[in-house]
Amino acid sequence: MSTIIHSFIAVLLASWKVLMESAPFVLLGFFVAGLLKAFLPDDFVARHLGGGSTASIIKAAAMGVPIPLCSCGVVPAAAGLKKQGAGKGAVTSFLISTPETGVDSIAVSYALLDPLMTVIRPVVAFITAVAAGIAVSFTEKHSGSGVLEAVTDLEIEQQGTCTSGCCCSQREPEPEGVGRKFMTGMRFAFGELLKDIGGWLFFGILLAGVISVFLSPEIVSRYLSNEYLSMLLMLAISVPLYVCATASTPIAAALALKGISPGAALVFLLAGPATNAAAITVIAKLIGRRATVVYVAVIVVMSFLAGIGVNALYASLGISITSWLSASAHEDGGPLSVVSAVVLVVLVVKAMLPLK
Repeated sequence: MSTIIHSFIAVLLASWKVLMESAPFVLLGFFVAGLLKAFLPDDFVARHLGGGSTASIIKAAAMGVPIPLCSCGVVPAAAGLKKQGAGKGAVTSFLISTPETGVDSIAVSYALLDPLMTVIRPVVAFITAVAAGIAVSFTEKHSGSGVLEAVTDLEIEQQGTCTSGCCCSQREPEPEGVGRKFMTGMRFAFGELLKDIGGWLFFGILLAGVISVFLSPEIVSRYLSNEYLSMLLMLAISVPLYVCATASTPIAAALALKGISPGAALVFLLAGPATNAAAITVIAKLIGRRATVVYVAVIVVMSFLAGIGVNALYASLGISITSWLSASAHEDGGPLSVVSAVVLVVLVVKAMLPLK
């Protein structure tokens, strides 16, 4: 009985840690969603990111590359784009390119890894995002049930039925002035959008806490001598594990010091930030279960192929794995993470409470 209690407490503590790590990025994601809602016209979204064209998918991938949001923080921003009319392929592309890289993670990559990996990481992230977006768009076009699986608020409005505040708010005149637009966007982000996602996000964070307690990188580090096996093991760990792009860099560097190849490090750097148990549950609600399966499958395949290619490239250049690493200290979030976690919990509870 005491073992079960200790395990339960450990899961709660691990979940709280995941919440603290993700909360600042989640709040930033909702803030970005509010800005997009306030200052990005609906016709711009429909014109550039709507439908299933390859151009909209490429634009969404390029838009997401410099934005410093983790896989949890990007979900609110992507949900905001979807509610404004972005196509599933573009949303998928944005969901992948944004957490896999960003201006902050690029800087950390340059500090901890070599210049070659610093360039390869965002390039592969962009290619993976485009490939996944095209794959999702293709599968949705060739499946009759895809239209019924996840109907957006914009589609509901076009059918003449309004079932949400977001849908109804699109019928209201656009507010004038920067201040009013800003407040409208923030009410949208921290109101109805937070209500739609908050519960699923907390469920995923609790699931991520369970995984964090019973699965750790140390368990896998003993079996990383084989080049291909190490990449497969990195996939097995990184797909369900929560880790943002910036935090994944020192972890990958530490694991590389234990002997993993550059390809295995790249697999972790790509698959870790783009997928995790906390985000996948929300993404499935956002783009549908079938699209989520395609989303994860493309990330896994592209990460593994990129790992093989990077190993071949490093071998051809004669670069030793021990020469492209530098020491690093992993810094905790501190008071900002605690405050952000508390604020996020309060906002979600407030958004989900029924209005009286």
